[in-house]
Amino acid sequence: MAMVTPMSQSLDSWLNKAVEWDQGNLIESQKDICLHLPKLLDFLLQFYETLKHMSPSSSVEKFPCVGQFLGRLCWNNFVVGNEETRNILISCLSCLQSGDPKNAVELQANCWVQNLLCHLFSSSETFSHTDSKPADNLGCITADYHGKLLKNIISLWIKQIKNRKPEDQDCRNNRLFAEDIHALSIRCIPILILPDIIPLLEALLSYHHPEPKEVLDGLFLDSVNDAVLRKKILLSESAVLSLWLRHLPSLEKAVLDLIQKLIAIFYKSFKEMEQVINDSFLPQAAQHPSIFRIADNIFRNAILETDGNIKILTVIWMFTRCFSQIYRNNNTQDRFPLKAYIPWCDRSLLMALLRDTLGLPPAVCLQHLHSITKMLKILTKDARSPEHVFECWFLLIHFVDWVDIAAELLMTSECEISNDLLWLLAFYYNPWNGNQELSKTMAASRTVLDRLLKLPSSTLICALTLEEIFEEGKVVDCHPCTLQLLRHLFVTFLVFFQECNNTAKAFISHMTQTQEAASEVSDLLTRTVCRLSISAVKNEKLINIAQELLHNS
Repeated sequence: MAMVTPMSQSLDSWLNKAVEWDQGNLIESQKDICLHLPKLLDFLLQFYETLKHMSPSSSVEKFPCVGQFLGRLCWNNFVVGNEETRNILISCLSCLQSGDPKNAVELQANCWVQNLLCHLFSSSETFSHTDSKPADNLGCITADYHGKLLKNIISLWIKQIKNRKPEDQDCRNNRLFAEDIHALSIRCIPILILPDIIPLLEALLSYHHPEPKEVLDGLFLDSVNDAVLRKKILLSESAVLSLWLRHLPSLEKAVLDLIQKLIAIFYKSFKEMEQVINDSFLPQAAQHPSIFRIADNIFRNAILETDGNIKILTVIWMFTRCFSQIYRNNNTQDRFPLKAYIPWCDRSLLMALLRDTLGLPPAVCLQHLHSITKMLKILTKDARSPEHVFECWFLLIHFVDWVDIAAELLMTSECEISNDLLWLLAFYYNPWNGNQELSKTMAASRTVLDRLLKLPSSTLICALTLEEIFEEGKVVDCHPCTLQLLRHLFVTFLVFFQECNNTAKAFISHMTQTQEAASEVSDLLTRTVCRLSISAVKNEKLINIAQELLHNS
């Protein structure tokens, strides 16, 4: 039973009044409505403020008679004859619309709400357009009249928008038409979720006025973006792209919304995270350089604000992967050059990092990594400021696969330990390393590598041996960034040289005694599973080992 509240009591009182108006004498009811209309409007405004913070099911549970109350008011011509009252009724009804109906009851409720919205919206336009026709001329029964009329009105508006050529009109008419478009965008806000209005929304979003000032209302653009992000409406890709290009706050909200969604499902499933990214339409929209640069700048700020949080780094890597796949598959002539997306970086380094790792033989990867490291060394040595070093590191984050391959080659290559590969790992974990700090990091990682590579690969290694090697590396340099690098080497060793057994699980626990360390190891294993899963020759054994270690990390 719904709890009785002052709002519930007021609702009951106004429902009784609405019943009285419906059943009373027409003239007397009209007089009484005129007398009570200001107080009714005040109540509806308060009621709307309550409903907009509740879900449709919660609203019905708390106010069981809400449907009967709003329905009676919507069909009372004297009540909806007042524009303010009609508009607040539209807003209240919109709060009762389920964005994702779960059952037949919610579907039926949505249908009821949409019929009332069509009735209110179209009835307000009946005398505004010469194309409006009585029900018999529209070829429909009375019950369908308002739905048919709404479609008729929307078709007329779309025709006016599309046929309008602002450049052919004088300045005064342009200004007047801009005011009409602005007013129309405001009128669409309460009924965004009506399926019939989608073509009108897309027509408005595709309309561009010759003056630089945005002609569409800001609240309209915010509301459309919110409905798109919450999957309440489904617009064409071109309409969403137009929305984000013309309204920066909407794009920023979309990127931040994506980051939050990915962090919420972090480590659940790489495929699930990839699906969320592609479903957001941001990698597709980012094929436009302006969209990419804005999204990338938000990622950059997220790194700075979170002090390089590992989850943010992974989000950037995954987004870049999705973006790159789409870019590579686009072989059309209208494709933008890569320099347009990341104009601040060295072109040679960008092209080297963009090279697809899929199917590259180890020898080719090793040679390519030497080239990448050489370019990074030159760029960071000649860096004019810490900001310039950050930009080099930020670019490397987008293509962290190369860092993981470097760690793998250090473990699996039969050549002697490469200083270039060690330097690349050291740079990734601490790009601001001074010469002394860099030497200590390199020495610690080399100590660990020497010991690990001397371990016999044919026998199982006990956890105490691995712990001893890890602690030996910490003695050389226990800087947090060096410990991150050491964990990277050990994770690579466990995946490529050990079965997933109690020894591996016990050592993972030893390395991940803090939440931050556990996140780092999980991130490494997630990337490893992803890379092994899409390689030219899938190694199911290695994938299973990485997945089991991920499950136990």
